[in-house]
Amino acid sequence: MDTFFVYVTAADEAEAGLIARTVVAERLAACANLLGAIKSVYWWDGKMCEGEEVALVLKTSTARKSELIGRIKELHSYECPCIVCLPIADGNPAFLNWIANETK
Repeated sequence: MDTFFVYVTAADEAEAGLIARTVVAERLAACANLLGAIKSVYWWDGKMCEGEEVALVLKTSTARKSELIGRIKELHSYECPCIVCLPIADGNPAFLNWIANETK
């Protein structure tokens, strides 16, 4: 059973909430944590930019990972959204089983 944290940044709390509620309701993610406002410094269109975003951490299974990424892209306002999948190497077996069961 392979499970993943999926890290996403969103434009604001409303967008982050929409993404979180949608992907959990559709069982693409077992859980979504909205980490609140973060300050981002980044390059875009040849310029260094700064702004506030909202970070999310989603938990999903290998079976739903690709579909989750696609759905986030559909819901997201950014042209090139940050969507990064990090494998969970180990953890509480009951929690990892819960992720697998909730994303079937």
